[in-house]
Amino acid sequence: MKIRDFVKELKLTHLLMNGNFGLEKENIRTSLDGELSLKLHPQVFGDKATHPYITTDFAESQVEMVTPIFSSTHDVLKFMEALHDLVSLELDNEILWPYSLPPKLPEDDSLIKAAQFTNPEITEYREYLASKYGKRKQLLSGVHFNFSFCDKFLDRLYTKFSRKYSYREFKDQVYLKVARYYLKYSWLIIYLTGASSVAHESYVGCCKCPMDKLTEDSFVFSGSSSFRNGVNGYRNLEEFYVSYNSLYDYINDIKLAIDNEQIIAAKEYYSQIRLKGSSKQGILDDLYDHGINYVEIRTLDLNPLTKVGITEESLDLIHLFLVYSLVAEDFEMSHEEYHNSNLNQILAADADNSKEIMLHDKGTHTRSLQEWGLEVLDEVYSVLSGLDVAKDKLQVLQDYKVKLTNPETHDSAIIANKVSEHGYTQFFMDNSENYLKHSQDTYYKFAGFEDLELSTQILLKEAIKNGVKFELLDRHDNFIELSKNGVSQLIKQATKTKLDNYVTVMGMENKLVTKEILRRNSIRTPDGDSFTSYQEALANYEFYQGQPIVIKPNSTNFGIGVSILNYEYTKHDYENAIRLAFANDSEILIEDYAQGFEYRFFVLGDDVIGVLMREPANVVGNGKDNIVKLVEIKNQNHLRGENYIKPLEKIKLSEIEIEFLAKQSLTPDTVIADGKKIYLRENSNISTGGDSIDYTDIMPASYKRLAVKAAKSIGAVICGVDMIVKDYRNPYPENNYSVIELNFNPAIHIHTYPHQGEDRKIANKLLKLLELID
Repeated sequence: MKIRDFVKELKLTHLLMNGNFGLEKENIRTSLDGELSLKLHPQVFGDKATHPYITTDFAESQVEMVTPIFSSTHDVLKFMEALHDLVSLELDNEILWPYSLPPKLPEDDSLIKAAQFTNPEITEYREYLASKYGKRKQLLSGVHFNFSFCDKFLDRLYTKFSRKYSYREFKDQVYLKVARYYLKYSWLIIYLTGASSVAHESYVGCCKCPMDKLTEDSFVFSGSSSFRNGVNGYRNLEEFYVSYNSLYDYINDIKLAIDNEQIIAAKEYYSQIRLKGSSKQGILDDLYDHGINYVEIRTLDLNPLTKVGITEESLDLIHLFLVYSLVAEDFEMSHEEYHNSNLNQILAADADNSKEIMLHDKGTHTRSLQEWGLEVLDEVYSVLSGLDVAKDKLQVLQDYKVKLTNPETHDSAIIANKVSEHGYTQFFMDNSENYLKHSQDTYYKFAGFEDLELSTQILLKEAIKNGVKFELLDRHDNFIELSKNGVSQLIKQATKTKLDNYVTVMGMENKLVTKEILRRNSIRTPDGDSFTSYQEALANYEFYQGQPIVIKPNSTNFGIGVSILNYEYTKHDYENAIRLAFANDSEILIEDYAQGFEYRFFVLGDDVIGVLMREPANVVGNGKDNIVKLVEIKNQNHLRGENYIKPLEKIKLSEIEIEFLAKQSLTPDTVIADGKKIYLRENSNISTGGDSIDYTDIMPASYKRLAVKAAKSIGAVICGVDMIVKDYRNPYPENNYSVIELNFNPAIHIHTYPHQGEDRKIANKLLKLLELID
């Protein structure tokens, strides 16, 4: 039975299409005027030798971004976008160059600094490359796409086709087959995804193929698809044969090339596809001892027409071809086919695609690239559709057929036309600046993880920036694990950690317990009573009548179920507030209303590291729009969203807001005078549309000491202390404050992205307290 029949019979297509996907991407850093950066690798990212996500390639100015493994091309690309955003936003007066060929280069090659590492062997290898290939060619940048089939699928396959091999040998054969197919047909991927056809005049000294002057500062390789994959691109200086028919032959052939001094190490073998084991050290020994773990595709250019430099379509094209390669008829690759594959790669990359390109087939036979390419794409489509691969997944093959027969639609052609119109440096810098602006406009987002609470996104971004590895243990619950240098920490929702014990957390969750603990430690809290019976609470109306009060559940957060009766309220108002509180808890509190403004103090250990004044949801009139329109306008701010995935929550006009407006003799249709501020709620929670205003630097130390004392009174290390202060300018707290709540899961995002004020870097300080970074 063939693999394809086995997959169809047991309906394993979903497992066949699953996989493990990783990306590595290089970008040159440039100055803001588009010249090669001469600065060292940014210190903000720490040690490039040990950072799992952000390092360098050949040069100090060549950032390399590396993703973890993901289960889909979409997810891995989104994480690469997150890395791209993170790096872009941390650069100091620099920008990421979006193109495979470098920007304007200095005349003096000595100014191009090879990457420096504390390990002299790594540095020496780069210096060897500079001497052998030239520094300018080493600045060519691209994308590596790492792929393996999912283990569950391979296990099922092995049970059917395992009679001849051990499981390790079976996996080797799977990836060798896939690699043979990819090598034979890599010309098609090069041709369809190529995106490098022009070069700056400062680079063309490296080029030996024909070129034409395009603009004042650039040359074009007429009709070419991918200079980087062509004869003058990133290739070994001489061809040598490496077998993909056997892993041991593959290893021995590379060793022979090393012995013959054609290359110095296995990592200098610049094939379109390389076999990879489980270790980056001792590549050949690792393959010999443990076998093939995945394949590395090295074809993709940086595509400057998209922010990240990678399109999901190009990843899907390669993935579909790799899947097809596994289920297609097997073959062994001869010396002749290996040689022809190298020739065809160069032809697909360099030949003028405005003319018919003839590729080498068996013997002296040649075939038209377009005709052969259409045949291959149709075959892949036919085989995979026969396995019931979703039509929308296969659509990319149809889309690339259009590109195959219309060279003017190639990205390389579009790029050449744009450079001709705008100039080399100008075009690519315009793109870079647009992409940077997009990163800046969405600076609060962690691409691919927008479903997580914003505070969790912030902590993950800070961890990744500092080289801390992460694992999502329960995505829905925002439960993560962070690890670095042997230290591992479990964290839930950004601030629930082992630093605070269970009893402390439960004590802060229970407002009645909190009040009692605070009072015992001589910390002022509002007077009040607790009730477990609706009837009992209702019977106390006359006792509270005429007093400003707060009615709230005993154990909820985010202002849920809280009512502030700070006006002439009726028994009906009182009854509704009680009913709302009991709807959210079996025990409620009725407290005196504390006069003043509400502030959130973020306590971390012995320090207050952030103070925010939380202003209730509000709008400011313009003299022409009603409140409905003013809310709509304010909610258009890109920082406002819903469900805590943006820094600020959208303002709602629900029953609560409408009732509060009515108490001010206002309705949603009221037009508000120009410059007049109208509050829509009494409570000041950010979760109900309030504004966050940073007061960290101006809040007197006396109140900060009280906040730390309040947190310590209940044994909390990480705590959000909510304090009402009548007048923060009065440094003497007596009769000027009241602590109304302690929060065991204080939000990071309101201090990171305040409505007004600066980022207080709380995530970084939290990582330090958890001993994950220095």
